[in-house]
Amino acid sequence: MNQPFRRIAIEEAFVTQEIADAWAEVLAGGAPHEPGFRKMGETILADSPGTRLIHQRLIDLGEGRLAHMDATGIDMQVISITSPGVQVFEAGLATALARHANDCLSAAVKAHPDRFAGLTAVAPQAPAKAAQEIERAAQQLGLKGVLINSHTFGEYMDDQKYWEIFEAAEANEAPIYLHPRTPSPVMIAPFLDYGLYFAGWGFTIETATHALRLIMGGVFDHFPKLKIILGHMGEGLPYWLQRLDNRYLLQVKIGAVEKMPRLPSEYFRDNFVITTSGVCSQPALRHALEVLGSDAILFAADYPYESVEEAVDFMDNAPIGEEDRRKIYQTNAKKLFRLS
Repeated sequence: MNQPFRRIAIEEAFVTQEIADAWAEVLAGGAPHEPGFRKMGETILADSPGTRLIHQRLIDLGEGRLAHMDATGIDMQVISITSPGVQVFEAGLATALARHANDCLSAAVKAHPDRFAGLTAVAPQAPAKAAQEIERAAQQLGLKGVLINSHTFGEYMDDQKYWEIFEAAEANEAPIYLHPRTPSPVMIAPFLDYGLYFAGWGFTIETATHALRLIMGGVFDHFPKLKIILGHMGEGLPYWLQRLDNRYLLQVKIGAVEKMPRLPSEYFRDNFVITTSGVCSQPALRHALEVLGSDAILFAADYPYESVEEAVDFMDNAPIGEEDRRKIYQTNAKKLFRLS
């Protein structure tokens, strides 16, 4: 296929060895406040040839990653800390590990500026320091956004104690990728069976719930220019917008919720964009295009967890117009992250 654009993939993961080692310590202690992370440690993070390969790919911010990109047709990765990042640690350790990770990622971006861009890791459990790190990363390190792995010890960012993070993100034109993790401690019990806690279902329910809490909690009335990115075709929410509006209006009518200035779907369309990560489904793409439009969709491969080859084949051969394909692969990412 003639390719008059660059393939920019925007949910591409990494981790530092220091964070991985700290995870091991949390898991060795039983992770009493993190049942979802403990479950991941028992299964997904257990030592095996497959997990060792993933770990090698996560920590590689150099030639191995570039070689894989070349082999699979990816021109640029927007790289971010993998789930659950630093959000399973106490605040001081989390802040230090996030800062170190951002320094490492910035160095990799500066070494390969035409191939890598990066999102800032923060520790929401220390909101003031997280806000400072967003400013440092944007103004000194050259990072282009923020990655937050959903809840932090079961708390969500509609709580106003976290809002200085949004203030810093909006002030620095830094979109926030709200990335999934296992359901919060109060939610997870029915997900622990049958693998439901993981990416096939629990991740989506957790993150979609967090996104709706931001909408219903008034975050975008206070921060109207804030942009939130949701992966995996919007964690199911584009399919649900009419239903959300319909039931919200009923709840307003009976006094169950306070009336907001706009409908939930209007906040979603104005303040959210979505990515294709992990959802290679033409019907899902058609629906997203119909309800959101091509300006609100970006390409992501979800390296190293998903098949990059499948993601590229899916988007290369999607039955859409070439201008829409260009937007999803390149134009929207360049605009959102202010890429040269």
